[in-house]
Amino acid sequence: MTGRPFNLKKISQLIKRGEGESLEFKKTTGELKEAFQTICSFLNSDEGGMLLFGVGPKGTVEGQEVSDKTLREISQCISRIDPYIHIPIYRIPVNGRKEVILIVAKDESNSAPFTYDGRAYKRVLSSTRRMSKELYEKNLLDRLHKKKRWENLPANGFSIKNIEREEVFRIVRIAQSVGRFNGPVGKNIGDILDRLSLREHGQLLQAAVVLFGNKFLPNYPQCELRMARFKGVDKAEFLDQRQMRGPAFKLLEEAEIFCQRHFPLPAKIVPTQLYRLEKPLIPPDAMREILVNAIIHRDYSIEGGAISLAIFDDRVEVWSAGTFPKGITPEKLSGNHASIQRNPIIAEVFNRAGLIEKWGRGTNRVISMCRSAGIAAPVFEEVGSAALVTFNVQVGVTKQSELETTAQVTAQVTAEVISQVAHFCKVPRSAKELMAKLGLRHWKTFQSNYLLPLIKAGVLERTIPDKPNSRLQKYQVHR
Repeated sequence: MTGRPFNLKKISQLIKRGEGESLEFKKTTGELKEAFQTICSFLNSDEGGMLLFGVGPKGTVEGQEVSDKTLREISQCISRIDPYIHIPIYRIPVNGRKEVILIVAKDESNSAPFTYDGRAYKRVLSSTRRMSKELYEKNLLDRLHKKKRWENLPANGFSIKNIEREEVFRIVRIAQSVGRFNGPVGKNIGDILDRLSLREHGQLLQAAVVLFGNKFLPNYPQCELRMARFKGVDKAEFLDQRQMRGPAFKLLEEAEIFCQRHFPLPAKIVPTQLYRLEKPLIPPDAMREILVNAIIHRDYSIEGGAISLAIFDDRVEVWSAGTFPKGITPEKLSGNHASIQRNPIIAEVFNRAGLIEKWGRGTNRVISMCRSAGIAAPVFEEVGSAALVTFNVQVGVTKQSELETTAQVTAQVTAEVISQVAHFCKVPRSAKELMAKLGLRHWKTFQSNYLLPLIKAGVLERTIPDKPNSRLQKYQVHR
């Protein structure tokens, strides 16, 4: 705090410029609050600025006595600037025991916008003003898009051969079906990755690994999903647990399957319908929205973290490494808020697949869906360096002896799936056609979690019942 690149002569030359967009005088540190609002405004400007304590409004050098208390108070004010930034402070002796304090405020780290005591400020000529919410959010979005982020860094050691081609084409087909990927696709995987902004100068970005990587080395622990069904209301005993690494859309699919496996499905038979009417524990679209948010907003620079899904008897928790994106608080998620994305490249691909929108209404829709379903709105929290979303619902007691039956018989037979399949299979369909309809590509997952439960539940029947493994086998609505 006591560097000496300035002396009284240089300070005098500086003062001659007069107050303006990048220079402010304060008579004493008794004006710390106003002074640091101005320092915040300097940090939010392109050129930065300097503030002098011990100089009168007309440019008279008066100085002030500087004690340890004075320096502590200045340091405390600096600590209230967010995000953290190093601010040089210089002390220039004048008039015996008195000094002028010079504070240099310039954003060299491309971290703007800054706030002081939770509010942003801007400089207009020689005055300091509150920055509007709209301008602050715009500047925040600009920072998130311009700054070098984990997702847009090169994926060293990865090449096109490490990309799962079929997964790329599957997502592109989905994007085309919802009108968010226009023009011819072709067969060149590199061209598609370029169109999705997942390559730069021919080099894969880390976002490409998260979305479509088929090889997850120890140096990519970020691409991990942990799932657990606990007995009771604490983590003392597991009833089921899974842990996997894989591309983002596969992680989402596995998380949904795990939920369906362990959520109870109250149902009733309606005589006029071909299938059961079921009321999910949590609206599927609401659960999917929270899981997607955990994937696209997690802080991928935290290598030791993961996306975690924890199911207890009395609640469902979704954890994501990293706090909520800058500018978003748990309180804001329940009201109107801007769409601030930590990983805009990853989010854009999910947007193209029709899984998110860009208007900051996702959590509001989740709350609305939960209320319409007669359950409590989820609770949003920051716990340490993680974001936590909790659905307080009665999952119920799951006995170990019931676990396999739940997993194998009715886990995936949700109302949404049944309705989709019943309509699609009014005419006989092959397993391949059914998998495509449900957006699945893994045979074992489809067979154990969808096909067999649908047959056992009486929704589907085989067209060749005495030869279940026939290559000509098809499936139709049970008649």
